[in-house]
Amino acid sequence: MPKSTFIPSADPDFLVWYDHLIAKLTPENGVSESDLAALKAANSDFHDKTVFAGNAAAVAKQATADKHTSRQHAESLIRAEVRRIKARSDYNQGLGLQLGIEGAEMSNDLANASPNLSGIDQTGGVVALNFYKNKSDGINIYCQRENDTDWILLARATVSPYLDNRPLLKTGKPELRRYSAIFMVKDKEVGKYSNDLVITCAP
Repeated sequence: MPKSTFIPSADPDFLVWYDHLIAKLTPENGVSESDLAALKAANSDFHDKTVFAGNAAAVAKQATADKHTSRQHAESLIRAEVRRIKARSDYNQGLGLQLGIEGAEMSNDLANASPNLSGIDQTGGVVALNFYKNKSDGINIYCQRENDTDWILLARATVSPYLDNRPLLKTGKPELRRYSAIFMVKDKEVGKYSNDLVITCAP
């Protein structure tokens, strides 16, 4: 009957087992001095790396917690300032859109809704497509490049932004792309297609 590997898989068990092995290995057991020295050095190195990994994990955990706290503090300051701005008598939606402090319209009726698709050319054929998926599971993104006769399904996106990183059709030549999107719920398209988004891709 085949046997399982004799080396423990879990790091703590491996360390205990390795320490025991080193303690028992001697030249009398047929192990050369040079091989034993190499095994001891590897044992010491793994001990050090294990401690370092544990410390790194603790540091990463604290860094994540600090980042979360920092964001909460920043959002608290932002929301307070936005409340003051919106309370001014001269505030209007145009200013809100300019500052980026107007939230996306919430619609529970996806049957009559369409995605708000925007994009940024990042050169070389890469386009970052931004959207808000509302109550849907995501969006289907369609694209039509110049010389294309039909729209093609580019991707099903669930996280914004979606990166269209296809290379340019002709290297060094600007390219025109049209995008449109529609909401998805349980693998079915719902609602209306977005307005066409036209992006000129720079080389």
